[in-house]
Amino acid sequence: MTKKDNRWWISLVALVCQTTSLVLLLRYSRTVDSEIYLSSTAVVTAEFLKGIVCIFLVWLENDRSINRVILVIDEEIYNKPHDTMRLARLSGLYAIQNNILFIVLSYLNTATYQVTYQSKILTTALFSVFILNKKIEKRQWFSLFMLAIGVALVTWSTSDESNKRLTAQNQATWLQQMMGFCAVFVSAVISGFTGVYFEKILKTEPTSV
Repeated sequence: MTKKDNRWWISLVALVCQTTSLVLLLRYSRTVDSEIYLSSTAVVTAEFLKGIVCIFLVWLENDRSINRVILVIDEEIYNKPHDTMRLARLSGLYAIQNNILFIVLSYLNTATYQVTYQSKILTTALFSVFILNKKIEKRQWFSLFMLAIGVALVTWSTSDESNKRLTAQNQATWLQQMMGFCAVFVSAVISGFTGVYFEKILKTEPTSV
């Protein structure tokens, strides 16, 4: 196995661990018996930390020179207003998506969320066809169709299970689950669009971190 392959596998494992731990911790933080924090505050804090990390990476890329970092920021942000606005719109969509994630994990359990959120693969494929003009083979369309069926079955089984308990529990539980499903599908659409549009930006215009 080459060094490049090792880095690829390490990145993949790190991404899986990060995604899984994020969902589990978010779900726990939204269901624990304590005062619930504002989701918007958490999103803003996360974006602020991402900004610090990005500046740190730019600093490393430019021989740890503060002056070069300032020049890069000036060149990439202030001297490219069109690209900056495109990325700002994407950032806004990502912020909306992250806020929706808090709503979803307040109403759905972790396993249901993880399965239904895979519908973003379908939305990503559709946006790739319309925005990037990618061609998808028949077997890939079949796989996407099976994925859609799987997500629909999970959604239906969870909803049906809640309906059976309506006589014993509050109807609010069922309504909350429906809100959770609607939110996760909206999030999947946003995720698909932002991912594809960001890929288009990177392909058409080389952009610094």
